[in-house]
Order: sequence, then C-alpha cells, then structure tokens
Amino acid sequence: MSEINIYNDINEVLSALAEAICTKAKLAIAERGQFNFVLAGGNSPKKLYELLASEKFKSKIDWDKTFFFFGDERYVPENDPQRNSMMVQKALFVPLKIKDSHVFKVDTSKSPEAAASNYNECIKSHFGDKKVEFDFVLLGLGDNAHTASLFPNTTVLKETAASAKSVYVEEVSMWRITMTAPLINQARAIAFLVYGKDKAEAVYHVLKDLEGSINEHPARLISTDKDKTQWYIDTEAASKLN
Repeated sequence: MSEINIYNDINEVLSALAEAICTKAKLAIAERGQFNFVLAGGNSPKKLYELLASEKFKSKIDWDKTFFFFGDERYVPENDPQRNSMMVQKALFVPLKIKDSHVFKVDTSKSPEAAASNYNECIKSHFGDKKVEFDFVLLGLGDNAHTASLFPNTTVLKETAASAKSVYVEEVSMWRITMTAPLINQARAIAFLVYGKDKAEAVYHVLKDLEGSINEHPARLISTDKDKTQWYIDTEAASKLN
C-alpha cells in the first residue's frame, strides 16, 4: 500500500512535498551525479513549483545537475498557454534560470505519434545505455481519477511498454502525449500531490475502492509500493478515507 501523508492544509502539503523533493534530489546527485525530475501539469503543482523557486527552497537543490521531463503534455503549439511546459516555464524555469538543455519538452510540431516517438528517443538518449529510471515523478489526480494523461477508458491504459505514447482523449477532445504507467512505475520515487474537497471522491476510488476498475480509475495503475509511492494530501482530499 502506498504511503499516505495527510496534512491540515495546502501550505503544509506543499512544504512537506518540497522538502521530500529536496531530499531525493540531494541523494540522487550524491549517488549518480544528477537528478532526473518528471513534472506534472495542471493547476495543483503550480504552487509547488513557485515554492521550490522561492528563497526558502531554491538553494536546497543543485539546479545545474537537475534535468526536467514532463509526465504528459497537451498536443498544442509550442507557445500555447494550455501547455504544461508554459506554466512550469513561468513558475520554475525562469525564476531559477534553468538552462534550456536541461528541459526535455514535447515537440508538437509533427503528428501526435511522431511527437510521442521523438519524446521517447530524447528520454532514451539522455539515459544512454542505462534503464530509464527517473529519480522523482510528480503526479496530480483529476476528479475523474486520471493521472498524467492516463484518462478513463482510453487505449493507453493497456500499454505494457515503458514509453511515451500519444492518445486521443474524447473527454477533453484533444490529443495528449503521456508517459505510460510502466514508464512511471520504473521511477525510484513517485509522489501524488492532491488537495481540495473536489478530489476526495477520486482519492477514495484510487486508494480504497478495490471494487472499481482500472478503466474507471486509471491512477490505480501506478505502483502502490510504499517504499516508492507517497501521497501528499490535505484533510479535505482525504475526507472520504477511513
């Protein structure tokens, strides 16, 4: 069972998660010389990125040895404000002066399939002949229990390869590029960041409702190894848990 950390409010959640990321970063850099960090999109992580770029945290990680990836991306033009990378650019990369060469963005200038294939190749070339094993994967949770772009009832949920894939999501009428569950699950550490009452139902279905199907609650595809996967949630998001 994943480890569930419940905090009184969003600020406590963010602070605890930021500390955990700093700890993992120091360990990865000490042991392997770099920190490979997969970022989540959506609204919830923006405050976390701003906190990591703040005076309190920015000196706790060696950013020159940190490489950034995206768990998923919307298939829209490069400068479209809907892109996850645009949000992170403003909240984290610009304030910390992160080098472009340390950020692995999804190139959406070609077809969705080509975008996914190209992203795969970029990830593999970074890891060279080593297994693709990210040091830290940050995930959010939608109120429909999706994570990354693993949406309910989509073809990508059946993927067994550890890779990036394109998927058309009917629910949002949009192509997405997403890391598959097997690729996410190869990571050394995974953290879900979830807060707010509107997420309580999804949290319950993913963590407690063992009757529900993975097709309906895709975040259940993510590893539940307590040594790997941690949940950082507030009391509101945890309100339907025992």
